Amino acid sequence: MKPDLQIQEYQRDSEMPASGITVLANESLYALQNVFELDGRVSCYPANASGYSVANCYLIREGDHALMLDTGYVAHEREILAQLAALLQPETLLSVFPMRLNEYMSVCNVESIAAEFNVVQCYSGNPDAAKWVDFGGKSDGAGHGSYTLKTTLVGRAETLYVGHGKQRPLVAFQAPIRLIGTRWMYDETTRTLFTSDMFSHEWSQSADGPWTADASDSSTTAALMRSFLLNTRYWWLEGGETSSLRRKLGDVFDKYDIETIAPGYGRILCGREIVERQYKLMDEVLRSLDKTVVSPKYVNRDDLR
Repeated sequence: MKPDLQIQEYQRDSEMPASGITVLANESLYALQNVFELDGRVSCYPANASGYSVANCYLIREGDHALMLDTGYVAHEREILAQLAALLQPETLLSVFPMRLNEYMSVCNVESIAAEFNVVQCYSGNPDAAKWVDFGGKSDGAGHGSYTLKTTLVGRAETLYVGHGKQRPLVAFQAPIRLIGTRWMYDETTRTLFTSDMFSHEWSQSADGPWTADASDSSTTAALMRSFLLNTRYWWLEGGETSSLRRKLGDVFDKYDIETIAPGYGRILCGREIVERQYKLMDEVLRSLDKTVVSPKYVNRDDLR
């Protein structure tokens, strides 16, 4: 079943779809969801995809501390600042964690958020995170105050904590399947797995969503998931050695008690039934793409598979 969801709307203007806050766990976990149209220009979706999807940033809150996963696109800057203002107090100590340090969705609004809120650190596997997020580009201009970005290094697998002491553990680790440097994260408190650019294949034909899905309203098949992967950044999977990827993915789903899959894009998958089904579909697709089943081939950039 879906969690008890509440939506707060932030309308950009009369011609743009509404974005909003989805409450995944009251006072604890929020999705900041901002709508964009699928018209062939969004590289994280197939060129022939049509309809609408959302860019998801997540806010994990514990007492007077909060952690933001990804910071969204510049096009959604105003909405994201308004969403954060609705969720944070002036005294809240906010940390940010770009899940994909070399991708716009993760890094675009770090400086804008730091200018408006009490950002105390940026988690990163790279000590030069400030450069990667272009921190200082705006503050160099007239009218901007001076502020710095503290970087807290995160290893390949590490437990972070939100709140005082160690009351809210979050396990950050390298994504088991990735093209670029990508982190996943597991939140034991809400049983949520944050999967960055994986499991992002659910979108909508309507600008109004819905932007969550449970087992009753998901029609994803293995064929659809396979096509999605091969027509986005996972084109290289066909004819590759996927058995090790299957083992790594299986280890994650065996180790953690997962009730929600929270991707960086698209509908959030809510409930054990849909989580188990989506994992099984992904495993089936990876098995079908292994080099023992199919041969690798050159793929023209305009080919749709």
